[in-house]
Amino acid sequence: VLGFGFVLVLFSKIPKLQDWSFYEVLFLYGFSLIPLGLFNILSWNLYEFGDLYIIQGRFDRILLRPVDTLFQVLFEKFRLESLQEVVTGITVVAICSGHLRLAWHTTDYFWFVTMAICGAVIYFAVFLLLTAVSFWFEDRVGIVPPVFNMLTFGRYPLTIYNLYIQFLLSWIIPFAFASFYPVTHFLGREAFAPLFRLVPVVTLAFAILARIVWDNGVRNYSSTGS
Repeated sequence: VLGFGFVLVLFSKIPKLQDWSFYEVLFLYGFSLIPLGLFNILSWNLYEFGDLYIIQGRFDRILLRPVDTLFQVLFEKFRLESLQEVVTGITVVAICSGHLRLAWHTTDYFWFVTMAICGAVIYFAVFLLLTAVSFWFEDRVGIVPPVFNMLTFGRYPLTIYNLYIQFLLSWIIPFAFASFYPVTHFLGREAFAPLFRLVPVVTLAFAILARIVWDNGVRNYSSTGS
């Protein structure tokens, strides 16, 4: 609600945000909520992993079960209330599509679902990488919270930031591939078409990297009781 309020206040002062109209920015904001909501359903244990599983020793119990460690951590706690973010995002996108007179075809719906899933996987991969650091550096909070706060950067056009931030959000912490670049496709911004086509590639690359780092972390783990 606060985020939508900020957009409303912002556009009460200016007609456009660079070359983005009110409904285009709102479309981006709404879309960004969809992968975020999907990610949040399973993300809570990643946020608290260093404290609950490493420092408090819950990971010992995980290792005793003949089930994949990551699967166990993710599915030990659900946040189904995060589905409201998904519903809100879809609703906002639908409303903005009407105002922008976007023509949706079958392929657009396919890409919409695909991009939403890719965005959720990107968020998951980034935070899994950060979470896995806890295997080497025990910390109750770690670096997850400050990076989590960077999610807000992906709710606004990437072009409003300086080149350093654009590079960071594209190639280091690729939140732009979770929301901004997918949205440019639906809004017909052809200048970003090559980067839109890279979304599945970036998603797969970061997912594989995150899994490798996680598996190495599990092998490095030593029980708090040892």
